[in-house]
Amino acid sequence: MVAADEVAAAVLALPEVIARIRDRFGPGVLGPDGGIDRAALAERVFAAEDRESARRDLESWTHPPVRARILERLLEARAAGVPCVVLDVPLLLENDAAHGLVRHCDALVYVDVDPETRDLRAQRTRGWGPGEVARREAAQIPPEEKRDRADLVIPNHGSQEDLEKAVAEARQRLGLA
Repeated sequence: MVAADEVAAAVLALPEVIARIRDRFGPGVLGPDGGIDRAALAERVFAAEDRESARRDLESWTHPPVRARILERLLEARAAGVPCVVLDVPLLLENDAAHGLVRHCDALVYVDVDPETRDLRAQRTRGWGPGEVARREAAQIPPEEKRDRADLVIPNHGSQEDLEKAVAEARQRLGLA
């Protein structure tokens, strides 16, 4: 699996990226170790009066190297004969014109969960405040459109066991079981 969030964390640790972010958003986005405090950065970007410009600036420094690394990992996996590579890329559809990763996908899978549950899960697992998911999603393609564009939808409204069953069924439908 290639997880965009992990790749993005590595890109955010690059000295040249840290310097640009510090210069644009101030030293308050740095943690005690001098690295990027992702929560502080997100708060600054999404709360800024010029949030569209702030987001575009951040994305212009981070998305190109993230895209390049994702594509590199995907091509390495294919060259090694890996039969299935999962790309976990939250903004896959939003930024496809720039990265072109969708054309490398045999199938698009959308994991569906209602907005309230998404919000509660993000609060619990990421420490986000209430409403943060909706605020971020406002800058993205609506979940309904992502669901509609998917080749396969996996429901994630129930228990972990329900999800595992749905994933097994999806793997079977995709010929991966």
